[in-house]
Amino acid sequence: MNWYLQSGKDSDVVISTRIRFCRNLKEFKFNLKNKSEIDKLKNKIKENIFGIGYGLKYLELKDMDDITKMSLVEKNLISPEYALNKNDTGAILINDEENICILINNEDHLEIQVFSAGFELENTLNFAIELDKKIESILGYATNSKYGYLTSMPTNCGTGLKASVMIHLPALEKTRNIDKVFYTINNFGVNVKSQYGQDSTNNQNIYQISNKRTLGVTEQETVENITIVANKIIEQERKARKFLAKDTIDLEDTIYRSFGILNNCRKISLDEAQKLISNIKLGTDLGILKELSDSKIQKLMLFIKPANMQKYLGEQYEPLERDVKRAEIIKNIMA
Repeated sequence: MNWYLQSGKDSDVVISTRIRFCRNLKEFKFNLKNKSEIDKLKNKIKENIFGIGYGLKYLELKDMDDITKMSLVEKNLISPEYALNKNDTGAILINDEENICILINNEDHLEIQVFSAGFELENTLNFAIELDKKIESILGYATNSKYGYLTSMPTNCGTGLKASVMIHLPALEKTRNIDKVFYTINNFGVNVKSQYGQDSTNNQNIYQISNKRTLGVTEQETVENITIVANKIIEQERKARKFLAKDTIDLEDTIYRSFGILNNCRKISLDEAQKLISNIKLGTDLGILKELSDSKIQKLMLFIKPANMQKYLGEQYEPLERDVKRAEIIKNIMA
């Protein structure tokens, strides 16, 4: 089963964990623009894919249809900017479980990404380091004794590591304590943004917590710091949930109204569906809503999104038709 349809440690609050390494091959210029040089880079990687192992497949963005590319964006495997700006020159290495997705020719030659369900920073880091070392032994990286791994952006030099967790914070939103919590953690050297970026609408109450520094710190120190910060946020979210649960009738009413609408609607927009699913996930995690399981919630969160919905149904639909089909998918998953 794909990692994003599974539950993991602390998955009542933490949706997923990602470890990303930015790397450049020593025999190529940084930030390649010339098509022939980009092709040489991609060919070098393609020729060595079997040596790297891990069941990786090489896929060119230009060979994917728009829905397939957007389905990867919706799973947070690639960014919208990469899908748009690197359509002609981008490629990925990906395995069947999709817990490994390596971007080729983005800001750096390689962005090695490893994902896990739930709160699994240390295990995910260990696996990512193992993969990273294997690739380095085969392809060779650009490094410097003073600055560590060299990257096209100076802010990524050093470890080249971005460790992040996606956290579901509906109770902090409902109690209006979320800004206070984020203000408090601001001094811990972390970035906080909503799921798809700083300016995106956050109907799911999902936030990404990641490190700022990569130079002058080790991978383990980075992960330890994110772990401390994430644990503080998890603690505050659970306290807020307990506070909400004191007014049982109001909370149950919100959760069961959301459940009722999702179960009985004939059409529904993505925005409304995301808000309601955030409520029923909260209800399921608190044990208030017994009708649903974690696995059904995971499916709902993914398959209501336009591209993955169309992949799930095996057909393309116009926007208005999607609202009708979304309602049908929701009922089928919740049944």
